[in-house]
This record gives sequence, C-alpha cells and structure tokens, in this order.
Amino acid sequence: MPPVIIPPARPAAEEIVAFTNTARRDLFPKLANSPVPDDLARFPEVYLDGPGCCLTVRDHGALIAVIGYLPYDHRFPQLDYRGAKVVEVVRLFVLPEYRRGGLAARLFSALKEHARGQGIECLYLHTHPFLPGAIAFWERQGFEVVDVEDDPLWQTTHMHLWLKPSAAPASEP
Repeated sequence: MPPVIIPPARPAAEEIVAFTNTARRDLFPKLANSPVPDDLARFPEVYLDGPGCCLTVRDHGALIAVIGYLPYDHRFPQLDYRGAKVVEVVRLFVLPEYRRGGLAARLFSALKEHARGQGIECLYLHTHPFLPGAIAFWERQGFEVVDVEDDPLWQTTHMHLWLKPSAAPASEP
C-alpha cells in the first residue's frame, strides 16, 4: 500500500519537529548550531491550533515526509501581496530513499487542496538554486518565479502560485 498523507496528530508534534529540524540542518549545514525556528518551537500553537497547516506522510508508521504552510508575513518588501489571503509554503522534506517517485508532488497537491478549502488565494515560497531540482520542481507544480535576489551566496528565488486568479494584482498574468 502506498504511503498515506495525514494531518499530524498532537502526540506526533515532537516527532514532526525533530524530523523537520534534522532535515533542514542536513540541507543547510550552516544551521547545525542554530536554534530551532520559532514555528517549530511553537509547533502545536502554530500548526495545530493556529493559522498554519502541516501534513505528513508515513510508511508503515514511520514519518517519511512533511510539508506545511504559514500565513505570509510580508518580510520581503519587494513582494506586494497586500489585500490577498497568502500563505507561505514551508518545510517540504522527504527522506532521500522516498524521493524521485512523485511523493513530494502528491504531498504538495494535498496541501494546495487544503489551502483552497481554507479560502487561500495565493501560495508563496522561496527557495535557492543550490538545492538540486527545487526551482524546477516548484515550476512543475505551477509556481512562477517572481524575483531572484542579487545575493551571490543564497540567490533567494521567490515564487508564487495564484489559486484564485481574480485575486492576483493587475500586473500578474
């Protein structure tokens, strides 16, 4: 039987935080000694009782993938999403042995449907070119690049996907 996408249960919160924090530190070794990000430190408050959403995938009971979203916080001044209900897609991690089989796409699809059900108008995310295949993956999911920062190290690539085209600013397609 293929893995099943399920929302996290309260008892799984600590496991999800540990899984996600380990995955982010593996992807970004410079974060190895950094504190746990605020959204993970307050996981139940943010993702279970608050405005965020976190979906997980398990295989035979073992956590193998996560994805989430949070309300977009407008921290990038070059992006103007005022007046729209926008969330930021965060924390997509799939164990290496489960990659390249469509699991991440299925997981994102479930997150997108959840967002639609919540009246979300736009999904925003940022990624980096040094993450193999990340930009191409998100483009295959329907995202478009809206900005790439000049920083030679990170080259943060900002992307979005409008779920409700009528909510997109007039300059958007």
